[in-house]
Amino acid sequence: MRTRRRGAPGQDPPDRGAAAQDAEPDPENVARTIALRKLNAAPQSRAQLAEAMAAKDVPDEVAEKVLDRFTEVGLVDDAAYAEMFVRSRHNDRGLARRALAQELRRKGIEGDVADEALEAVQPEDEHERARELVRRKARSTTGLEFQKRRRRLVSMLARKGYGPAVALSAVDEVLRDEAEEVTGQEAEQHEGFLETP
Repeated sequence: MRTRRRGAPGQDPPDRGAAAQDAEPDPENVARTIALRKLNAAPQSRAQLAEAMAAKDVPDEVAEKVLDRFTEVGLVDDAAYAEMFVRSRHNDRGLARRALAQELRRKGIEGDVADEALEAVQPEDEHERARELVRRKARSTTGLEFQKRRRRLVSMLARKGYGPAVALSAVDEVLRDEAEEVTGQEAEQHEGFLETP
């Protein structure tokens, strides 16, 4: 006769020992654990943490209570998170304000908090960053027909959220500077050739 394995379906829970106690974890502990794990891995917005808790069936009122407490002690701060997020995404990936606003919305940050964070990226910062991106990308497009090259560079900026006016201006400036540099080098070579005895 085979003995039924512990925990097999239909088996009554034991009446003594640790297994006899309620195996259901405390929802508050679950919520805290989820939040701490997520925050240890990377900064998170309040909405992202709430979403992670909902995915683990933490009741809304418990999630709210834990998130309120985390906010109170400074572990969750959407304004600081949004500011850091905007700064890093603009500097590292070159995203424009429009793309940054979309990403913040996806992370549950909107309204005044998002607007304030986006203030860190001024139009002149955006234009300079666009030129940097074009200068970097232009190297890999050398040799392409001018209009095709121009379209490719404008498209790259558009994917990063830059509007048509900023994108066209940045691309044209970089390509003009590049052409002037080449012309200047050719002129120097020509002068050197003429001066050769």
